Amino acid sequence: MSSSPVSSTSAGTFDKPPRPLRRLTLELFGIVALKIAALTLIWWVVFAPQPKPDVSPAAIAQRLAPTAHAPSEIQP
Repeated sequence: MSSSPVSSTSAGTFDKPPRPLRRLTLELFGIVALKIAALTLIWWVVFAPQPKPDVSPAAIAQRLAPTAHAPSEIQP
């Protein structure tokens, strides 16, 4: 009779196993999702409003071979 309570308590622990890994997994996915959201928000606030460079052919030609608008200095 003394073995009955022991077997019932051990069977009770096997009926409902703890799930700490599931909770940890959900917490880690939540943290990763929050970090991605925070980095996206930072990017939209800081980097997105920056002016885009002019990539037209005329602008690139001006950048590669600028014309001399200022008077050139004459060396004596």
